[in-house]
Amino acid sequence: MAAKPKAELQRDAERTRAELLTVATEVFAESGYSGARVDEIAERTRTTKRMIYYYFGGKEQLYLAVLERAYRGIREAEQKLQVNHRNPVEAIRRLAEVTFDHHIANDDFIRLVSIENIHRGEFIRQLADLPQLSAPATSLLDEILHDGRASGVFRDDASALDVHLVISSYCVFQVANQYTFGFLFDVDLTETSQRAHLRRMIGDVVVGWLTSQP
Repeated sequence: MAAKPKAELQRDAERTRAELLTVATEVFAESGYSGARVDEIAERTRTTKRMIYYYFGGKEQLYLAVLERAYRGIREAEQKLQVNHRNPVEAIRRLAEVTFDHHIANDDFIRLVSIENIHRGEFIRQLADLPQLSAPATSLLDEILHDGRASGVFRDDASALDVHLVISSYCVFQVANQYTFGFLFDVDLTETSQRAHLRRMIGDVVVGWLTSQP
């Protein structure tokens, strides 16, 4: 049987690594770092613990790879966003809504963020490139805010980081607190019409705040 060409072997390795990261994301999001077991990840991917160690080195390195991939996902979604800078009000609304959509569609990301905060950022501090990776998030906001101020529609005292904090806090809450909030107030935050209402609301909140005068 002929050996596979080098390029095909490389593609196989990339597919295997991607599959391992996808399943590991599910397991870490479900069980947390402490509760996740490499054996379970191996079983779900029909591979071996030894193979996982070959690709990642160990449980901690696998978790770090999962964490980095999760943050890259939201940053890439933001960078792909096409906004009309000639209309800063609609641009900021669109950014808020895209962030909402991404967080709702990627609840594993929210769980991973919650887990990392439980560990007081112990692991994320090892990912030295993440702060630089996050820079485009505020850069895009800086551009939109600059255009809004130049056209006289946005207030001057809100920074890009302020806006990012407001949007992220609201969007994370929809996922992280959906069960407790839903039980306490008898509301299903995942219901379709409720989601549409909440999506519009974050746009209204950010636009209303930025267009108000201090």
